[in-house]
Amino acid sequence: MLSELKLMNTDLGKTALNCAVITDLASWVLLIAGVSVFNGDAKFFNTFATVFFMVIFWFVMRPVFFWMIEQIAVRKESSIENEYNDKHVCLILSGVLLSGFITELCGVHSMFGAFMFGLMIPNGELGTKTMDKIEDFVVGILLPPVFLIAGLRTNIAYISAGFTSSLVVIVVLVSSIAKIISTLLVCIYLKCPIRDSLALGVLMNTKGVIAIIVLNEGRNVKVCSELYFFRGFDQQTFTWMVLSILIMTGLVAPIVSFTHKSTTYLKQCHQRNLERSKLDVELRVLACLHSSKNLSGLINLLHISSATGKSPVTVFAVHLVELTGRASAMLIFHDKSDKNDITGNDSNPTREKAEAEQILSAFESFQNDNYAAIVQPLTAVSSYATMHQDISNFALDKRVTVILLPFHKKSNGIGGWTDENLEHKQVSENLLANAPCSVGILVDRGLTSHHPLQSEHYCSRKCRIAMLFVQGPDYRKALAYAWRMASNPGVTLSVVRFIPGKHLLQLEESPLRDDHDADSDFRSFSTVFKKEKEKLLDDDYINEFRFRTMHNKSITYMEKPVNSGDQIVSSIRLAYNDFDLYIVGRAYGMQSPLTLGLSEWSDCPELGVIGETLVAVDFLPSASVLVMQQSAPNP
Repeated sequence: MLSELKLMNTDLGKTALNCAVITDLASWVLLIAGVSVFNGDAKFFNTFATVFFMVIFWFVMRPVFFWMIEQIAVRKESSIENEYNDKHVCLILSGVLLSGFITELCGVHSMFGAFMFGLMIPNGELGTKTMDKIEDFVVGILLPPVFLIAGLRTNIAYISAGFTSSLVVIVVLVSSIAKIISTLLVCIYLKCPIRDSLALGVLMNTKGVIAIIVLNEGRNVKVCSELYFFRGFDQQTFTWMVLSILIMTGLVAPIVSFTHKSTTYLKQCHQRNLERSKLDVELRVLACLHSSKNLSGLINLLHISSATGKSPVTVFAVHLVELTGRASAMLIFHDKSDKNDITGNDSNPTREKAEAEQILSAFESFQNDNYAAIVQPLTAVSSYATMHQDISNFALDKRVTVILLPFHKKSNGIGGWTDENLEHKQVSENLLANAPCSVGILVDRGLTSHHPLQSEHYCSRKCRIAMLFVQGPDYRKALAYAWRMASNPGVTLSVVRFIPGKHLLQLEESPLRDDHDADSDFRSFSTVFKKEKEKLLDDDYINEFRFRTMHNKSITYMEKPVNSGDQIVSSIRLAYNDFDLYIVGRAYGMQSPLTLGLSEWSDCPELGVIGETLVAVDFLPSASVLVMQQSAPNP
């Protein structure tokens, strides 16, 4: 359920999952005690045997199991083969069967023994490989008969036999919402947000396979002794409880969608962007990379993003890995002090693990070099088709201000490109269309030669950044990020604003045609109004920038009148061709007379008109380009 709702890697999902594990364990304990009592054993032999089994498993077998895994890892550390093979999977399955058999001898359902054995297996390659081998068989073949039996035992026709319909409705509703109300009250007492409290209550109320098994066990219990006669759930009670489970599960999706995916909630989250962020507040960056080839550019971009005591930077470094052999996506948080939690892909674990260690070490060095930077490395394993959803949900949960992505092509250093990956391009385009915050795409072509942030790495030649401003919200976001970079003492910033020339101003003032109808007049008025509004916002933000940086000698501002896109290219070629990094806005789909002639062709729409032009021109073979976009349109 959490995976389907894309909440597995959020704080809400983790809280719900941890609480669910505790409640399930408590349910199993109560089930064991209940079955023991109803089986008529006054000495509670079954309960003591089960508790003894749990103690042996957890305090004896579990340490032995961990020791065996460590020995296997040490023995095969230098091997190019998989660390675990089919023999280890068979050993795990044999242990599952043995555990289930022992718990059956203790008078408890065999699933409890299998559950306890699963708790002993640590997260990592062994657990992943075991799931890959048995998941399809268990979910596709063994699990459906369980629900089939529950369905056969359910009879809706006799749900109110012998009782009034109102009583049946009250019983079903109370059993369905009791946990929701109790969880909501506890969360309100702890001063949790109402939305999170309601969503947590609904998620805690979700029932699954374990609940169905418990009901089936209760239906099967039939005890007859000298003291009393006990019969398990009759068909009517069983039907009531199954109906309650259906209502509980059915409430999850609409309520969680209302609390965490509604238009009002997402609009509030979309307000977090660079333009509204102050320079003296924390910058939360989600840095995504597909491989170690993207490391150098992103690391150096973060170095010049000015992490100071007044303006710290929190970086969530996400290594994006394609989903292979798993039924659901996962997010792995890495402990920087423990590299043993890094796992590789099954196809080539040694190479993948080495690459993951390189990424982890690089960001650890970045944090050591920047006292005001905090880095949380993690790996996101997901399919390329839904990877943008996982990134967006994580950005929402962590209140990220900007997402940084690498360009899907790699520069060869002489103006050409290598290693084009169309799947990476699709991820970038999907994220640009759905991201809840500002997004930046870095085209790295030499930014690695500078490391100007710390004094010990400070070099006499500063990193020169040019911010090319045309018009629109994307360019305001680009200026906001460049403004933050300008706080770095090792950076010089030149802001060039291209404004309409005399010829364009004359065209705007002259009427285009004499015949007008109501629809065309309305569209023309709306277009002019929107254009004037954006121009006013641009002017206000530019004026604020100029006023607050007037005494900063490392920042220069200039305006350049142009009449077409060709004149913009000519201006860059003649006067602004000696910068290490160019920052521009994407402004995809924006019709502007300033870029006339440049938007007729597009091979990389994710870069926008100006960004693609800077990448394509031959007189800037070694300059890096950062293309910024505001958050995706409000849903």
